[in-house]
Amino acid sequence: MEAAGGIDVTKRWWEAGCVYQVYPRSFQDSNGDGVGDLVGIRQRLDHIADLGVDAIWLSPMFPSPMADFGYDVADYCGVDPLFGTIEDFDALLAAAHERGLRLLLDFVPNHSSDRHPWFVESRSSHASPKRDWYIWRDPAPDGGPPNNWTSDFGGSAWEYDPATGQYYYHAFLKEQADLNWRNPELRRAMFDAMRFWLDRGVDGFRIDVLWHIVKAEGFPDNPVNPDYHPSMGEKFMVLQLNSTDQPEVHDLIAEMRALADSYGGGDERVLVGEVCLPLSKLVTYYGAQAKGVHLPFNFELIEAPWHARGIASFIDAYEAALPPGAWPNWVLGSHDARRVAARLGEAQARVAAMLLLTLRGTPTLYQGDEIGIGEVVLRPDQVRDPRELREPGLGLGRDPARTPMAWDGSPNAGFTTGTPWLPLHPDWPTRNVAAQREDPASMLSLYRRLLRLRRGHPALSIGSYASVEAEGDVLAYLRRGGGEEFLVVLNLGGEPQAMPEIARDYAPLLSTIHGDLPADRTRLRPNEAILSIRR
Repeated sequence: MEAAGGIDVTKRWWEAGCVYQVYPRSFQDSNGDGVGDLVGIRQRLDHIADLGVDAIWLSPMFPSPMADFGYDVADYCGVDPLFGTIEDFDALLAAAHERGLRLLLDFVPNHSSDRHPWFVESRSSHASPKRDWYIWRDPAPDGGPPNNWTSDFGGSAWEYDPATGQYYYHAFLKEQADLNWRNPELRRAMFDAMRFWLDRGVDGFRIDVLWHIVKAEGFPDNPVNPDYHPSMGEKFMVLQLNSTDQPEVHDLIAEMRALADSYGGGDERVLVGEVCLPLSKLVTYYGAQAKGVHLPFNFELIEAPWHARGIASFIDAYEAALPPGAWPNWVLGSHDARRVAARLGEAQARVAAMLLLTLRGTPTLYQGDEIGIGEVVLRPDQVRDPRELREPGLGLGRDPARTPMAWDGSPNAGFTTGTPWLPLHPDWPTRNVAAQREDPASMLSLYRRLLRLRRGHPALSIGSYASVEAEGDVLAYLRRGGGEEFLVVLNLGGEPQAMPEIARDYAPLLSTIHGDLPADRTRLRPNEAILSIRR
């Protein structure tokens, strides 16, 4: 199939660009306390710029008790002292802009910390002016929770407050009370928080759990999941049909978009929405006339079984489902997902890098994936993630994806002069940025070459996409534009595979297996991906 999207000089920066996620706690510590900070990020900006990306998505650095490591916000318009000061943020933003890098903040609109002044006032009494800023309900007739909704972190999503005799709703931890977006005063306060950062010059927001922010009126029970198994985690005991993805959310998103578009002449400030829903629902978050979020996150490369036919089918389905004016996007890793090299192994992680950076759409890559950080096994006493602590042993913990970045072979890999808040990956003395920077066979060199090709050839960023028929473990497609045509062929398995017949018309440019390109251009080696240009 052929997808729309030829070369268009009016394409916006985030369509041609690539986003790099920084998890502040684990990027670079500047003061020896074992936790990364804003000054540390500024010290490492040259690495990000040299990599060849266009924007940074910064995970939360707002004031927080850190029950969920920053996703429990106690002040939407400040910086937690753990990470620095507002002046440190302004300096980071200015330094990023000086290097041509945009900066996106992680906005958390679904819930605040239970220590946020809003919630402290809300729970003070039924008569509090901010009572309705959160979701309070009377107990069920038996005195239990108002309905059967479950927390994504296990257990009931309702917490009883003895002082006022009601339950409040929390989709995640009880320390993360859900905000009531049906309340106009709360809505104004949250938009004011977005304005605060837009006025400071940020280039947009990644919006956390966007599909959660509106709940069904009346709070009916969720349907029981007939396929539930305890290994899935208690979140999946019910189907979240009434606690998420309500029709009213799209009006709120349209307001967010209008606010973003009011800065910089429109489409300069980008909104990226975290939306974990099936494809048919995911694409609705682009909004009517493409006036929703610019990029509803597409997590398929993280979640799908690593089989060529299934991924090829999804790519075609995704391209076909995009509404007019919508732009695709792809994500390979994040602070919430198991590392790509841990999921697939290093050889296939290299193949996945080529896939991510040659598909049509905006790619987002996660810090550390560019050096191939793999599996990190933590002892029970090293676990910090509340997700793992609440439901241990199910493989749901996120700590292994959040271990510190490795910069060089010095103590603690140059991340800190203190004790890292999480242990580093075990092979950090050899798997670090300094060791890989000058090694042409390294994962880092592969990422840099792919990003350089992507930036130098618009066909690979904003050109059209067309699938190529292939069999077995082979995934193949064309990228066209600007008078150039590229063929991407990826072997997603560990056995040799035949190249598509059309490959004879293309000259290989890059293989994920370092060294000379194979003499036999009719076959792919195991775990190999090849990028070729039409002769």
